[in-house]
Parts: sequence; C-alpha cells; structure tokens
Amino acid sequence: MSTYRASPFSVSKTFEFGALPPASAPSEMSIAQLPTGATYRSASFGYRGGSLLEPREFSMTATLIKHPKGDLLIDAGFGRDIAQHLAKLPLFFRLLTRYSLNKTAREQLQSSGYDLSRLRAVLLTHSHWDHISGAADFPEVPVWIPPAERSFVHGEDFTTASARSIKSLHFEEYRFDARPYLGFAESHDVYGDGTVVIVPAPGHTPGSVIVFVTLPDNKRYAFIGDLAWQLEGVTEQEERPLPQRLADAEPRLVRENLAHMAAISARYPEMTIVVAHDPRSFASIPTLVPKP
Repeated sequence: MSTYRASPFSVSKTFEFGALPPASAPSEMSIAQLPTGATYRSASFGYRGGSLLEPREFSMTATLIKHPKGDLLIDAGFGRDIAQHLAKLPLFFRLLTRYSLNKTAREQLQSSGYDLSRLRAVLLTHSHWDHISGAADFPEVPVWIPPAERSFVHGEDFTTASARSIKSLHFEEYRFDARPYLGFAESHDVYGDGTVVIVPAPGHTPGSVIVFVTLPDNKRYAFIGDLAWQLEGVTEQEERPLPQRLADAEPRLVRENLAHMAAISARYPEMTIVVAHDPRSFASIPTLVPKP
C-alpha cells in the first residue's frame, strides 16, 4: 500500500490506497463525449495563479456511458432552455457569463441514431445550472443524485435556483455503501461490476460526487465535476481564486478532495482526470458521431 501526502495549500491529511480496484467491463461498454457549449473566461478565473490575459474556454460537456445494463449520461451540459436557466441566477453572475451553444445532448443523441429508451439515468456530479440544464430535455429519464444533493437542491441556495425552476426533473436518490474505493470511505457501484463507481466528494456542493469509469480496454477515467475548473487545479494543486471560492459550499472539503485526487493522479498516471469545464481533459474521449 502506498501513502501520498499533498499539497501546496494547507491540507494536513494523508491518503492511502493500494492497487487499482478491479473491474469487469463488458465488451459492449463504451464512452463518448457530447459537447453542448462553452463559457469564455480567463485562466485567472479558473485557478489561483492563472493569467488574467490568457483566455480559456470552459466546456459544458455531457458524457455518454454505454453499458448492457443501461446507459448513463454523466452531467447534461446546456439544454434547449439554457437562457431561462441562466436567468435564475444573480445579475452579477449573468453579466460575467458569455456563452456559446452547440447542439444539446438530446439533439446529439437523436442525430446519432441513438435509441433513447436505452438511457437509464442522468448522473449528476452536482446540481448547478451548467450541469443540470440539459437534463430538462429528458423528462422521461430519472436524474440521479445522493440525498445530500437533493436536500441542497430543495433548499434556498441561489446556486440551485435553476434546478428548482425545472419542474420536469424526476430525481432518484442513490446511497453509498461502506465500501472504500481509492481512499474514499464510501462508494456506490452502479452496475455491480466495478465499471462505474461513484464516491462522495462534498465541498463544491454538499452532495458533489466523483465518478470513476473503467472501460473494456482498461482505460480509466475520474469525472471530478467542479472539484476544479481547470486541469491546473489537479496538476498544480491550485484551488480557485478567493472570489470564485464563494461558489463552494465548504472550501475546506474542496481542498481536501482536490488533494486526494492529485494524490490519485500521481499514483496512477494512467487514470485520466476529467475536469468538467476543461476541454483538454476530454481529449481522449471520442465525440459522439452523427449519422451521415
């Protein structure tokens, strides 16, 4: 067993994990990205130490996991009603947000000839506007969140005003088992084969999660949601600048989980860390191809 200690910010914790957990991925399992749009900011917005003069594209991407036991969308990106969802947020945030739209996740699935009856759930890393908007386009599909995130959605926090405004959402809760996974005390194995494993990673929101995915060719991914906004958050262990940290429910837990993922990345460089808003982290995931 290896022990790793992080980080440049103050996290007085060690993380212990042994070999990568086993997974039995069926040969039919696959992955694809569905870019639904982007916002445009500077590197300084995404991580402490980033340049104010360096423009960055913040991606809004859904990820399709195909599995014989039912498919998943990890996050849903921008939906067709994104303008209305953004309008639920404070004026200062709207004024700072310049965005562009691609086809929605549903439109991309339909263009590819995908059978929507295969879609088992939309699995959110958390419930903020830019992750949940596209879920409104799938009223027939449940949206999976843990109890802590559901309570957060139904509270009064301004960051979940968009989620509360979408009346078509059908939330389903899942719970974690006391089964450690890569140093996290609890986990939820979606299919029971180790291919999609969810762990709690509160901080950005009370019910934020990380989704670990293992493919038949043994490629491994960790979808960390908004634990970081750009890859440098993990590679350089740089948290968000102070003003942006106001978006975090518990900044201390964000630091702790960020240090944890940095340690995992150092121990297992073959694992791709997927930062929800950094298009560079999606580079190895094929884009869903429309039918000719």
